[in-house]
Amino acid sequence: MDQRKPLDITAIGLMVGICTIWAMQQIGLKATESYASSVFQIGIRSGLAAACVYTLTAFRQKRPLLSGGTALLGALAGLLFAFEFLLIGKALEYSTASHVVVFLYTAPVFAALGLHLKLSTERLSALQWGGIFVAVIGIAYAFLTPGADQSGTPAAASMLLGDTLALLAAVLWGATTVLIRTTRLNELYATHVLFYQLAITAIILITIAAFTGQAGIIPSAPLFWNLAFQSVIVAFASFLCWFWMLTRYKATQLGVFSFLTPLIGVILGYFLLGDALTTGFLIGSAGVLIGIIIVSASPWVERSLRTYRTPRKDQEITT
Repeated sequence: MDQRKPLDITAIGLMVGICTIWAMQQIGLKATESYASSVFQIGIRSGLAAACVYTLTAFRQKRPLLSGGTALLGALAGLLFAFEFLLIGKALEYSTASHVVVFLYTAPVFAALGLHLKLSTERLSALQWGGIFVAVIGIAYAFLTPGADQSGTPAAASMLLGDTLALLAAVLWGATTVLIRTTRLNELYATHVLFYQLAITAIILITIAAFTGQAGIIPSAPLFWNLAFQSVIVAFASFLCWFWMLTRYKATQLGVFSFLTPLIGVILGYFLLGDALTTGFLIGSAGVLIGIIIVSASPWVERSLRTYRTPRKDQEITT
């Protein structure tokens, strides 16, 4: 039986902080890609964060299993995680940070679809299907609108490729959430689940960077500060908090706050990186965000409507 709780004040506060951190990760990677490729940076940060997680588990004398069926499931989650971030790294090479963050955070929709098929407790309602339809229309509109071709921004074809890669990364993120929620990984410590994903990601991305000529580094203060932020704050602290929350709260309800990430990301990308924002992209993004909100918040709406429509006992007596 699913024992996950509805969101409380603690969960809401944590999600606001997590969304802000996640919005910053694409900004940081994009801003320092001239010093080291995004793929290589993600590989390095994953390795450093994996070392932090393993040290934490060793301190608690609860090291993750490195063999057996659980480890295999962890490796599979790690593969999904690794290729998600490989796609993110490549997407940032072709598109803007603002575009990538919006398309990446369609992941709650894909997770909701997968959980609908796998768990009876998280089946989608008619209102949620309507939200998915709105999000799909928003994606289509943003894709079909010509990309910005002003000076300093990617050309339309390059932007489309980057946006597509970011959307595929969102699919993998959704698949990872479904895998964790519907297998034995769901019963593990959050530190164990995170270690599997970070370790596999580090191995795969650093290897890919080495074999594709993307492993070069230009030493600089901005790069090292960004790697420290990405490793300790993003990959270690925020991801650990996220996986801990997945073991205690409803995944679809957690998604109601993840839509804050693209909003924050777009604003930061505009002010910090000078990302161009076309009218078509803003309209399409609004559709995506509205769809995500409907999918994530509809359980609250439907519960409120049922409460409103159900007369209280004292009202029944007087009538």
